[in-house]
Amino acid sequence: MNKRVTLLVFLSALVLSLVACQLTGLVPLQPTASPAAPQATLATLPGGQTDLVSQQDRMVAIYEQASQGVVAIKTSQADGTPLGLGSGWVYSAEGYIVTNYHVIEGADKFEVDFPSGDKAFGIIVGTDLDSDLAVIKVDLPAAILHPLTLGDSDQLKVGQIVVAIGNPFGLNGTMTTGIISALGRTLQSNRESSGGSGGFFSAGDIIQTDTALNPGNSGGPLLNLNGEVVGVNRAIRTSGATTTGDPVNSGIGFAISINIVKRVVPHLIQFGKYDYPYLGISSMDDLPLQFLQELGLKQYTGAYVTSVTPGSPAEQAGVRAGTQATSVQYLKAGGDLIIAIDGHPIKHFDDLLRYLINNKSPGDTVVLTVLRGDQKVDLTLTLGKRP
Repeated sequence: MNKRVTLLVFLSALVLSLVACQLTGLVPLQPTASPAAPQATLATLPGGQTDLVSQQDRMVAIYEQASQGVVAIKTSQADGTPLGLGSGWVYSAEGYIVTNYHVIEGADKFEVDFPSGDKAFGIIVGTDLDSDLAVIKVDLPAAILHPLTLGDSDQLKVGQIVVAIGNPFGLNGTMTTGIISALGRTLQSNRESSGGSGGFFSAGDIIQTDTALNPGNSGGPLLNLNGEVVGVNRAIRTSGATTTGDPVNSGIGFAISINIVKRVVPHLIQFGKYDYPYLGISSMDDLPLQFLQELGLKQYTGAYVTSVTPGSPAEQAGVRAGTQATSVQYLKAGGDLIIAIDGHPIKHFDDLLRYLINNKSPGDTVVLTVLRGDQKVDLTLTLGKRP
């Protein structure tokens, strides 16, 4: 299921933000510059010292508990030419390490460095371009491996304090803090759809955080105050770059939710891949009011279907895309507005994607409730897998 905006008039407003992924937009977190020497400052405690010390002690405890399970991943070509550096974390005592796919993409060798000083070459056992996850296996004694505890990203709340540990700009074991800024975001996946349109599938259930993430943090854990992993740091949206071209943190970072990791990683370990549920529709989010009025929708919340892939589960179930011309070029009225799935309300396409990814697998049956003109229609659909 891919998410595309095909309206030329709408593209004119979005093209800068989309194209700017290479300059000022969404970028993976891989360092390209040598680290500068860190500088430390001491701050006085003007008041509320007891609370500050308590918070400080909690942060220290999280770092001491979790940092031993965070690793640096150095990638290179077969001849040893360095390619990049990212982060990862110990998933299990069997030596499985979780990181981002884009950290290991295109590399031949994978060196995993532990806080203990131990180092090992790893092998790739599975990758998932849709979620941007990869699993590396290292052969080391269990005493060196410190698996991190997994949390529950469904329990996260906006405003909750979170912690990131990783290797920004090669500064191993760096800890930063922030809050959960938003939940249920959608990003473009790393896998192009097979429809021949040049579009990409969508990655859903993404956590947005203002925790300071920089190149090298990719693949590292995002933790709650219990020291549990609630996300895997993936990317930042930025408006600037350093003199060496590295993107700089602007307070908008994104992490893959741990509940996606829980579904995907066991499959990567066992089968080397993971199959996502597939509807076969395209949709548009956050349409301008003028467009919504042109579509003649009876309500403005839901996922409006702009196209249905021939032969897809959606087409077989009778989902309809817009076919009626409007005064806005390429905007077609008459399509279904998906307002619920299995009884769960859908306000945005993000909600639909999040539900599918976290709860369903290929072959499962779902019920889509669509608004078709003035009528609510329930459509039963058997999910496929992304082609």
